[in-house]
Amino acid sequence: MRTLAEWLELQQRVHPREIELGLERVARVARALGIERPDAPTWIVGGTNGKGSTLAFLDSILTAAAFTTGVFTSPHLVRYNERVRVGGAEATDAELIEAFEAIEAARGDTTLTYFEFNALAALLVFRWRGVDAQLLEVGLGGRLDATNLVDADVAVLCSVGSDHHEWLGPTLEDIGREKAGIFRRGRPAIVGAPDMPASVFAEIERIGAIPQLARRDYDWERAGAGWTYRSRARTLADLPLPALAGEVQLANASAAIAALDAGPLPVPAHAVALGLGQARLPGRFQVVPGEIEWILDVAHNGPAAVELARNLAARSARGRTIAVAGFLDDKDVAAIGRVLAPCIDAWVIATLPPPRGLAAARVAAHLGVGAPLALCDSVADACAHARTVARAGDRVVAFGSFHLVGPVLEWLQLY
Repeated sequence: MRTLAEWLELQQRVHPREIELGLERVARVARALGIERPDAPTWIVGGTNGKGSTLAFLDSILTAAAFTTGVFTSPHLVRYNERVRVGGAEATDAELIEAFEAIEAARGDTTLTYFEFNALAALLVFRWRGVDAQLLEVGLGGRLDATNLVDADVAVLCSVGSDHHEWLGPTLEDIGREKAGIFRRGRPAIVGAPDMPASVFAEIERIGAIPQLARRDYDWERAGAGWTYRSRARTLADLPLPALAGEVQLANASAAIAALDAGPLPVPAHAVALGLGQARLPGRFQVVPGEIEWILDVAHNGPAAVELARNLAARSARGRTIAVAGFLDDKDVAAIGRVLAPCIDAWVIATLPPPRGLAAARVAAHLGVGAPLALCDSVADACAHARTVARAGDRVVAFGSFHLVGPVLEWLQLY
C-alpha cells in the first residue's frame, strides 16, 4: 500500500501538465465514483482575493449553528491534509489514501492533475463522512476549475483582480468571465463587490443566475465597536467585528452571511455572531506578538498587496518594518513592490523552491526597491537573518506566497 507521500508524488507524474483547466476528464471520473451530484448542500467560493476568508466565515458560522461541514481549500501551508477538513479537523492520511485508491480504480485510462485528484478525494471524503454542508474553494479561475464539476446551491464571487493571465486571459473582463462560470441557472449568485467587470454581470444574465450584489441587495456598516448587516432577508445589528484582521473582512463576512441566507440551511443570528468571532485562517494578516512582532500574509498579487499595505498602515509600529518576501515565477513582483515599498524599511528576500519558485536575485531585480539587506537561499535562512537584524519594537512582515508563509509558520514553530 502506498503512503500519502507516495500517492502525492505519483499524482504529479500521472498527467503530462501540472495545470490543465477543463471539466471533461474530472467529471468523467466523478461520474464513475458516483459523486458528481452531492448529497449535502454545497457552497462554492471563487475570486482573485477574499475567497479563503469568506470560506472561513462560512465554515465557522455553520459550525456554530451545529452543522458538520466538509471544507476543501487550496493550496496548503504546511500539510496536504489541510486541504480537506471535516468538522474542523483535517482528513487523516488513511482517509486520503482510501480516496486516492478509489479514484485510481475508477479513472481507467483518464489522466488527472494533482489538483483534480485532490478535489475528487475531498468530495469522496465528504460523502463517506456524511457532512451537512460542502464548502468548496475554487482553485484557479472558475468555469473550468475542477470544483465546478459540482452544481453548487449557492456560488460566491468575492473579487476580480489581475492574476493568472496565462490561464484566464489578458484583461479583467476575460478574468471576470471565467470566474463567473461558477454560477448556475436559477441559483443565487453572490457578488461580493459592486465594482466587478461588466463581464461578470453579462455572464450572470447569460446563465440565468439570481444575482445578489454587495451594496445593493445586501449592505454593512461599522457601528462603534461592532457592525450591522442588512439585506432583504434580515438585519443583524451589534455584530462583533470579524476575528480576521482588516477592514475588507466586513465585506467578506457580509458575503458569507448573504450566501448562507440564500442557501437551504437555517442559520440563526446567534450562530452568525459566534461564528464571526471564532473564524480562523492562518496566513491572512496573522499577527504573532512578541518583542519582535511577526505578521504573516500570503498576499501574492497587486490587489492583495494593496490590502496588506492598508492593514500595515492601520497597525502602528514602534520600530522598523522588515520584509521577508518570496514569490513564484508567475507573479507581478514589480507591481507588488510598487505598492508595498512605502511600507517597508528593509527587505530580506528568499529563494522559493523549484520548479516555480523565483531565485532571490531575480526577485530583487524585479522589486526595484534598492539594495535588500540579504538574499537568502531558503525561507528559513531569510527568517533567521530577519530575526538577527530586528531590534525590539521592530516588526517582520512575511508575504508573497503560500510557499513562503508555510515555511515561516514552521520556522516560528506555530505548526
